Amino acid sequence: MDDHTEDVTMQGAVCPVPLPYKAQIVLGHGSGGKMTQGLIESVFYPPFENPALLRGDDSAVVVSPQGGKLALTTDSHVVTPLFFPGGDIGRLAVCGAVNDLCMVGAQPQWLTAGFILEEGLPFEVLERVTQSMRAAAEDAGVIIVAGDTKVTERGKADGIFINTNGIGWVPEGRDVSGANARAGDVVLLSGSLGDHGIAVLAARGELEFEAQVESDMAPLNAMVEMMFEACSGIRVLRDPTRGGLATTLNEIACQSRVGIRIDEQSIPVHGAVEAACEMLGFDPLYVANEGKLVAIVPADASEDVLEAMQSHPYGKEACVIGEVVEEPAGRVLMQTAIGSTRVVETLSGEMLPRIC
Repeated sequence: MDDHTEDVTMQGAVCPVPLPYKAQIVLGHGSGGKMTQGLIESVFYPPFENPALLRGDDSAVVVSPQGGKLALTTDSHVVTPLFFPGGDIGRLAVCGAVNDLCMVGAQPQWLTAGFILEEGLPFEVLERVTQSMRAAAEDAGVIIVAGDTKVTERGKADGIFINTNGIGWVPEGRDVSGANARAGDVVLLSGSLGDHGIAVLAARGELEFEAQVESDMAPLNAMVEMMFEACSGIRVLRDPTRGGLATTLNEIACQSRVGIRIDEQSIPVHGAVEAACEMLGFDPLYVANEGKLVAIVPADASEDVLEAMQSHPYGKEACVIGEVVEEPAGRVLMQTAIGSTRVVETLSGEMLPRIC
């Protein structure tokens, strides 16, 4: 049966989500776009439904029996090749979990790591990955406190798959969610788009020219804390990984029942990334990032938060890219470089497979 769309309510907003009525899973179900959301809404939400899950944020926030709030997240990583300019699957696994925690305002503390290893994997490769994870954990100020290892038959795991789980504290008074955007808020972006996705493609040899691009992979928790020092009332934080900036903004617009307007000329894209996207027919708005964040903040605090971002090495290219508006609710509109207005849709299927 073909995919179709159905109105699915999420945090009070109604957005069309294609339900995954297929005989089997396809790559598009892991894209982070409409097919992924359809899979979550129709297959995973019904048996696991609870308030923390249905918030639809990057991490779940729960109240500890001893008081205070904890944030929990889980993230799985499959990428080919395992090593690429600017990073590797080990650093990716740590940064992914850390960033998911701080996107709900949490201060990351502990991680666990599960390894699925393919028979025949060289020990030196595994040691290189684990050393990279150690360095990334030190960079983020977290510790890896538990783990698990499984080994598959040769040809069943592409070398290494890694799952990380993270736990962090949510300081009192913080309430960060994709459902919190309000009309009049300002949309900030911490830097250039598409570096990670294009770096991985270049490492695979899938570009017809040599692209001097490195992944933007980075733990963002230190910068996020500086942002909270500038404004305790940050409304939304989200890292635009799978599905890119376009999909991330659409998710926020749906959760908050608002519209978002962005300016194409305000969005930074490095020259090599732009050239690769033009050659391959990609839109940088949909290419994955692993060291960038979107912040939605009250207008009167936007300059202070932007200054805090720009003062950190991972946010030196931070900029204002748009604003939150009342209408059209659940939609993202972009003013293009030629002055027209374009609807920015959610990524539907898979554009760049296996890059996160």
